[in-house]
Amino acid sequence: MRLSPPGFQRFSQAESLEVVYGGGEANVAVAVAQLGITASHVTCFPENDLGYSAAASLKKWGVGTEYIVYKGNRLGQYFLEKGSSLRASKVVYDRDNSAFAQLSPELFNWKEILKGASWFHWTGITPAISHNAAVACLQAIKAAKELGLTVSGDITYRKNLWQYGKTVQQVMPELVEGSDLVICGESEAEEIFGIQSKENINDPFETLGRGLMERFPNLKKVISTKRETINASYNKLGGIMWNGEQVIQTKSYDIEPIIDRIGGGDAFMAGFIFSALKGRGDRNALEFATAASVLKHTIPGDALLVTEKEIEQLMQGNAVGRLVR
Repeated sequence: MRLSPPGFQRFSQAESLEVVYGGGEANVAVAVAQLGITASHVTCFPENDLGYSAAASLKKWGVGTEYIVYKGNRLGQYFLEKGSSLRASKVVYDRDNSAFAQLSPELFNWKEILKGASWFHWTGITPAISHNAAVACLQAIKAAKELGLTVSGDITYRKNLWQYGKTVQQVMPELVEGSDLVICGESEAEEIFGIQSKENINDPFETLGRGLMERFPNLKKVISTKRETINASYNKLGGIMWNGEQVIQTKSYDIEPIIDRIGGGDAFMAGFIFSALKGRGDRNALEFATAASVLKHTIPGDALLVTEKEIEQLMQGNAVGRLVR
């Protein structure tokens, strides 16, 4: 559950909080469902009205909830203070002792859950929450690989979440070993995997991609957004990929004003998953994913709520926001 002061109020001003349900993998599921791909979200929600409300939010956007386990009594949450112009946004996490943090890995029969699926996606938020969540994530990845699914991961390193005794450096490598594709930025590659730029390679992202693929031979693609932050209300955004042979970059978009940047990476991943499942080539898939992420910045809430046609219109240069009627 995301709780935010109305508009651009500060926490100290707030007399009420707006509720949005979301989360890394959930946002991806919602976005691909809007694009016409069948998707289900697997998690542990508390067995109370908040857990049922979170599930209802997923159902509203066409996401399957048949594999959600209801156990425990606390829904994880975070507080978001939305920044504007020269004032940055702030996030305060409150996820200790949530139903998800306390989940039992044996409650998930991954081979049954994943039967008939073609893709499994995880984010670095999950293994950061608790040891049990990390174990369940690894079990899911291994089952997905055994069943022949494509596995994607978003490294999503949030330092403040890793509080249960294991470090990201201890946990993340085994998760990436079973993945076919990851989203990873240069700072994450250096801090988590020790991959640093090499003098004889011109593009730092090629260093990143080569380094990850050398360490994790199962990886086939490494992708990321390239963000230039002018201020909290104005960013420039593009996409970049190392596919094992070359670096591919998209054009850069100017996003001003930003309505809500939360979930931009999830929208990027959802756009890429959709494109890959549709058989688009690397460049087209990256352009589609980037345009999807750009549009997410214009939508309040955690999730991308657009159609394939709207993303393609932006890709084709229709970026003036004219009234459609």
